[in-house]
Amino acid sequence: MSTVNQKYRNYLIKKASWVGIVGNSILAIAKIVIGFISGSLAVIGDGIDTTTDILTYFITLVASRIMNKPPNFRYPYGYNRAEAVATKALSFVIFFAGAQLFFTTLVRLIKSEQLELPSMLAIYVTVFSIVSKAGLAFYQFKAGRKIESNMLIANAKNMRNDILISASVLTGLIFTQVFHLPVLDLITAIAISIWIMKIGFEIFMETSRELMDGTDNPELYYKIFDAVEEAGAVNPHRVRVRKHSNLYTVALDIEMDGKMTIEEGHIMAKKVEVNIKARVENVYDVLVHVEPKGNIEKEKFGLSRGNIDTECGKKKKVNGK
Repeated sequence: MSTVNQKYRNYLIKKASWVGIVGNSILAIAKIVIGFISGSLAVIGDGIDTTTDILTYFITLVASRIMNKPPNFRYPYGYNRAEAVATKALSFVIFFAGAQLFFTTLVRLIKSEQLELPSMLAIYVTVFSIVSKAGLAFYQFKAGRKIESNMLIANAKNMRNDILISASVLTGLIFTQVFHLPVLDLITAIAISIWIMKIGFEIFMETSRELMDGTDNPELYYKIFDAVEEAGAVNPHRVRVRKHSNLYTVALDIEMDGKMTIEEGHIMAKKVEVNIKARVENVYDVLVHVEPKGNIEKEKFGLSRGNIDTECGKKKKVNGK
């Protein structure tokens, strides 16, 4: 049973998107205007980068509207995976923002360009940006974790990256004015850009697993195996777990006495479904196929306890027994 009401979840995604759009719009305008007034190209560039954050929040807003559509013959599982598609788009934005920072900094490092020092007004708006971005990142992380939204968490990581970019500007000022080593600012920026690209790549890979019906949590399968055995059935196999946004769809085969009636088989399957939903959070549906004990079929898809034990190199249950 889902631990988060889906209408409420969709409402929070929309709310977080609008907070991000308004907050970043204010920051972008302030940075660009003050950047021109103070004559700081760095602050102007930071303001332009913030405008791309507005785009990312429009992506989440559009995705939240698409996710709310009911299932149809084209998408019988509904539109919840629009969140994974949107998150993948955000991973590209994050990765290329890091790549742009990397190559721009590398060119300046090779050319040994002198860094321009912004006026105190530019420093003030940069500090204001760091504080504001920190607030946005905290809000997005909190909302994303509350409703298990990878899309909002990805946006929060993007906000965190912006904090690092703005912080590198201030770090460069310190190195330039105090230590008279402006080159350290460029080296710091390169390190930050590599870290940003790493975050973008990790988000890309995480969404790829969901879009390919995969999961990186083997404990889900152990919980399912335990739930089947607790219900009195045997040999849970051909288990498949699909994730749609924050919801799981579970399909599996179980074995039971072949002399049992159809009604008894239905009762057993229902008990397995109830047990799985009790052990695994956010399960939307459980599809149980009942077979007689000893049934042997050639199977291509799905997993059994033996498959998980072999792949993970461990033979233990989730409860540690």
